Amino acid sequence: MTDFKNIVQTRRSHRKFTDEEISAEDIKLIMRAALMSPTSKSMRAWHFVLVDNKADIEKLADAKDIGSQFLKGAPLAIAVLGDPMQNDCWVEDGSIAAISMQYQAEELGLGTCWIQMRGRGTGDGMAADDVIRGVLDIPENMNCLCVIAVGHAADERKPQNEDNLKWENVHIDKF
Repeated sequence: MTDFKNIVQTRRSHRKFTDEEISAEDIKLIMRAALMSPTSKSMRAWHFVLVDNKADIEKLADAKDIGSQFLKGAPLAIAVLGDPMQNDCWVEDGSIAAISMQYQAEELGLGTCWIQMRGRGTGDGMAADDVIRGVLDIPENMNCLCVIAVGHAADERKPQNEDNLKWENVHIDKF
């Protein structure tokens, strides 16, 4: 196991993936990380839809105009969902689950990229939520925060450079 300090430094967004499938065991570990992630009031009210059907992944990639087309090359997409009427912290809870999945994938040697869907849409005015609902049969009460692209990275990214950390943005006691 890689130590967390290194996982945090090496986890980068990947937008190019090989055709290699992801093992069922790796998928289970990624979802385990999501299901163990902390939530407000321990509600655990998020939902996740795993998509490995290429036709559906391509439709998800078209749910917004900019920044999602690379999803078409990923072997797995994970939609992170929440019900705003059930949980006023659905965005925060879903975000924590999403990054937990990304760190677990990194530890497994897989690449990921967060694709923002909440508040996004197509050029013809259709909300990304509506597109995603249609593709994945999601109930009306659920909203999609993001889709996580997962796969074996086909690009190489350098680890974060410690020299570029913005320590000046860290304040002690007062701003």
